[in-house]
Amino acid sequence: MRVSREQAAQNRERIVETASRLFREKGYDGIGVADLMKSAGLTHGGFYGHFASKEDLLAEAFAKAMETSAQRWREKLAEHPANPRAALAQMYLTAKHRDNPGSGCALASLGPDVSRVGPEVRQAMADSFQSQIAALAEALPGAPDQQRRDAITTYAALVGGLVLARSVADPKQSDEILAAVLATLEQGG
Repeated sequence: MRVSREQAAQNRERIVETASRLFREKGYDGIGVADLMKSAGLTHGGFYGHFASKEDLLAEAFAKAMETSAQRWREKLAEHPANPRAALAQMYLTAKHRDNPGSGCALASLGPDVSRVGPEVRQAMADSFQSQIAALAEALPGAPDQQRRDAITTYAALVGGLVLARSVADPKQSDEILAAVLATLEQGG
């Protein structure tokens, strides 16, 4: 049975949204195409009608997740022009974000996976990264080159702090990592 173009577009969007969440929860190698399609409520056989490969889907799912994240960043930066770095840190470095990777930052969840796959996925990451860095740099004080350096440093501290907090077994140590990075970024460091 053929589906309409509209239904095909809805199915593709459902696959991308499901993949975005599951890749962040389980990692790229942690979920197969069959389970991903089942989670999207579709059959495995329909996958290749939408995507050339699992890596092709990862590129699109990653870009979608980062686009959503970039929009949240822009909103947060606009709401808190006096201290944008602290505002982002307070939004990002939370126990809720740490404990829910499926709805959180794609880079913190998939960064190592992205570094091991093809150029399409790395390009999606680079484009998204540039967008977020540019938005943050514009919100920070200083000359343009200093703004960009500060934005990159802030981004690295956010992602690194979250990755470390997710990586340790001791909940107290995890909380300590989040608190330490948050305190530093709130102070402008």
